[in-house]
Amino acid sequence: MESQKRFSPTFSCEFFPPRTPEGRERLATVLGELGALRPAYFSVTFGAGGSTREGTFETVLAIREAGFEAAPHLSCIGATRESLRAILHRYRESGIRRIVALRGDMPSGMHEPGEFRHANELVAFIREETGDHFHIEVAAYPEFHPQATDALADIRHFMNKVRAGANGAITQYFYNVDAYVRFIEACEGLGLDVPVVPGIMPITNYHRLARFSEACGAEIPRWLRKRLEAFGDDEASLRAFGVDVVTALCERLLAEGAPGLHFYTMNRTEPTRTLWRNLGLEGLEVRREA
Repeated sequence: MESQKRFSPTFSCEFFPPRTPEGRERLATVLGELGALRPAYFSVTFGAGGSTREGTFETVLAIREAGFEAAPHLSCIGATRESLRAILHRYRESGIRRIVALRGDMPSGMHEPGEFRHANELVAFIREETGDHFHIEVAAYPEFHPQATDALADIRHFMNKVRAGANGAITQYFYNVDAYVRFIEACEGLGLDVPVVPGIMPITNYHRLARFSEACGAEIPRWLRKRLEAFGDDEASLRAFGVDVVTALCERLLAEGAPGLHFYTMNRTEPTRTLWRNLGLEGLEVRREA
């Protein structure tokens, strides 16, 4: 973990683009409430196959207009060099300095990914087109990508993204600190030296979390799964327990030397704000320029 301890901690939040007027109004409220916490930036997701491309762009502009740093996600899937060149130009003209570059998920019915097959190719293209203008984050998988053939291959895929020009990484969420520590140690063994910020998923609903985890390959440890199942319909007790579990997870990660935390907000205020408060981050100067 020594490689991570030298980086200044960065605390950030993630939104997804709203699809309805009501969703946009709700997100504006959430943005104002979480913006008061002064995160380093807000990232904005990108739907499978580009399904929310314009929504991502509009949300990013709204974040910028509200006075906050925004980091749009870009996906390989369904993208062409021409389309990516155009959107990079739009983001650059809009004052965006940070991008999250991902391979992305293939939507149902799509058989070919497009001109880019892997995230390292997307990172290399961004660098070719824009030089060092953008701070590029990529994805990391401490519990390994669900489509990885083996653990070593997964680490090598991550290495390829870093060597293509990534500045740092955000992990898939996890509840096993040891998996993260071992992942960092494996990266250090390959000479990789970029900040790898843990992604944090608050626990507010067991069934929703189980569906997400099944889809993305994030493990819910057996002890945690059994405890969550035992709450049944007692949502208030489940949420209180979830806050305790995730607070302890974050505290241990920071104690181990993690260079910050990235909160998956699901466009909600209270879970992230509660964790922020529990961790003593309120009032801290946690911004860092890209």
